[in-house]
Amino acid sequence: MVFEINAWYADKLLLATWETLYMVIISTFFSYLFGLPLGVILVTTSDGHILENRGVNRVLGAVVNATRSLPFIIFLILLIPLTRLIVGTYIGTIASIVPLTLAAIPFVARLVETSLKEIDWGLIEAALSMGANAWQVISKVLIPEAKPSLILGVAITAINLIGYSAMAGIVGGGGLGTLAYYYGYQRYETPVMWATVIVLIIMVQGIQMLGDTLAAKVINKRR
Repeated sequence: MVFEINAWYADKLLLATWETLYMVIISTFFSYLFGLPLGVILVTTSDGHILENRGVNRVLGAVVNATRSLPFIIFLILLIPLTRLIVGTYIGTIASIVPLTLAAIPFVARLVETSLKEIDWGLIEAALSMGANAWQVISKVLIPEAKPSLILGVAITAINLIGYSAMAGIVGGGGLGTLAYYYGYQRYETPVMWATVIVLIIMVQGIQMLGDTLAAKVINKRR
């Protein structure tokens, strides 16, 4: 009987791990799909940059800051009507992707902004002096030069989304958070709780190592 119970929880753990990975991968993809351009706009419209526009920069900056200031659990609740409108429900793995993505977009925008601001302005001036337009500066100078930092940003975003997904699990979002709360905490199954913690640690370590490795490869290719 003990073996059967353990096997049942093992199946639950595998399913929850897959759900968490699915949520994190999809959310990371969509957050960069929208967050990367937003970060580029924040940089290029800043004072003295290639597309300087103080009004656009301040409005976007205010929106990003306002969104980032909300704790994720509150943001999750506020987005219930929108989540239900988009996917038809606010419970489950698919539904969790909506708030996870929207919460990560401003975070990604700031990471991208920080990465691009580290680029030597002399490289941008050199490109402009050779007749490059704004798009060419962005695509040929800013993004390529910031690639190692951007890769590390992806890793940081994915790690944060793992934490967000665990919080989403408490309100029925699926994944390891749901398993830990409903089966580990509420049913007093301490081994289940520890198993989810170990899996989460392995995920975080694996993502960080992958990000570090990829970033190092990009840097080594330049040498």
